[in-house]
Amino acid sequence: MLFRLVEADGLEIRQVLSGEMEGPADYVQDEDEWALVVSGSARLAVGDDTLELGPGDWVWLPAGEPHRLVSTQRGTTWVTVHRWQ
Repeated sequence: MLFRLVEADGLEIRQVLSGEMEGPADYVQDEDEWALVVSGSARLAVGDDTLELGPGDWVWLPAGEPHRLVSTQRGTTWVTVHRWQ
């Protein structure tokens, strides 16, 4: 579930609540994204690295960077900031 909290001047701040995943999800976005895990946990593959993210962990994903959300703990809460170039 996604909630848009703020939209202004090429930025968007979102709250994302992760549910159960049927399988990994691949992404390549047109905008830069900074993502912070507020609660819960997630496994994210970026390039050759697999990141284990927990509360307080964040990741910077430049526009065009392929990444895969491998798994999330149900109920994981994220705050994301998106920037369009």
